[in-house]
Amino acid sequence: MTSDPAVEAIGLVKRFGDNTAVDDVSFVVPQGSVLGLLGPNGAGKTTTVRMLTTLSIPTSGTGRVAGHDIVKEPSAVRRSMGLTGQAATVDELLTARENLRLIGRLYGLPRGYIRETSDTLLERFALTDAADRTIKTYSGGMRRRLDLAVSLLAAPPVLFLDEPTTGLDPHSRQDLWGVLRELVREGTTLLLTTQYLEEADHLANDIVVIDKGQVIAHGTPTQLKDEAGKAAVVVTLTDSSRLEEAEKIMNDTCREVYVEADARRLTAQASGLADMTRIGARLEESAIEIDDIGLQRPSLDDVFLHLTGHRAEPTADESETETQEVPA
Repeated sequence: MTSDPAVEAIGLVKRFGDNTAVDDVSFVVPQGSVLGLLGPNGAGKTTTVRMLTTLSIPTSGTGRVAGHDIVKEPSAVRRSMGLTGQAATVDELLTARENLRLIGRLYGLPRGYIRETSDTLLERFALTDAADRTIKTYSGGMRRRLDLAVSLLAAPPVLFLDEPTTGLDPHSRQDLWGVLRELVREGTTLLLTTQYLEEADHLANDIVVIDKGQVIAHGTPTQLKDEAGKAAVVVTLTDSSRLEEAEKIMNDTCREVYVEADARRLTAQASGLADMTRIGARLEESAIEIDDIGLQRPSLDDVFLHLTGHRAEPTADESETETQEVPA
C-alpha cells in the first residue's frame, strides 16, 4: 500500500446557471480511513460526491480517486470505486443473486468469481436465506444491504456512501455500521454523507462540514466538538440534602455551575478529565454520596449549531438539482 491519499477533492466547483452548488471544495481522505461529509440540506454534499464519482463534470477544479484524475481518467476512477446512493439501485424484479450476477457481468468479471463472491457477500450481509427472493419482497434494510453488497462485488478500494442508512430502523442502522467498520478494518476507504450525526461520530476518522457549497470546518469529531464549546462535568447527587456543599466544591474547581430544577443534578464547565477527577475526589472526601459523575462533551449537533446557526436537518433530501451528465 502506498501513502498516497485514497480520495482528493481539489478546488471543486459546480455551477448550475447562476447557482453555485459547490464552491472551491478541497479535502483529502487517507487510505483505510473514513471521512464524514456533513452539512445542512442543499449544502452541496451530494453534488460533491457526484463529481468525485464521475457522475457530474466539475465546472472547475478536479479530484483524484485511487490516484486517478476524475476529469482526465473517469473510466479508471470507476474501476477503482463503488457507490451506494441515497436510493437503492437494485432491480426489484430480480432476486438478490440475479442482481449480483447482472452487475458482475456488466463489470466483465469472470463467472466463477461472480458466483463465489456473490455467495460470500450474501452471507456477509445476512441475505443468504433470501437470496432467491425477488427484491420487491425485501424490507428497506435488506435492500440497503444488497445495494452495498452490489457496490462491493468488484472489491473496490474506495467506497462512496451517500446517506447509506437513510430510512433504516435503529437496529438495521447498527447492523450496517458493523459491516462498514469491518470493511475499514480490511483496508477499504469510505467517504460518506449522512444526516445522522451519531453515524458520523461513530464511523468517521475525520469530518468535513460544508455549508452553502463551501468547506466551513474540517477535523476529527473530537476537535470539532472542542471548537464548539468546553466540556462539562455533570454530577448527580443521591439526594439534595448536601446540595450547597457540592455546589461549593464544584465552584472551587470550575465555573458557571448550573443546578437543575430537581436540585440533584449539577453541571459546570470544565477543562477536561482532570477537573472531573478532582471534583470526584473532593466529593468522596466530604462523604457526599452521588449517583453518577461524568464528562459531557458537546455533540456533533452542537457543532452544527455552532457552525451553521441551526441544528442538523431531520430529512435527507437536498435541494440541489442537476441534470444527469456522465462523462465518457
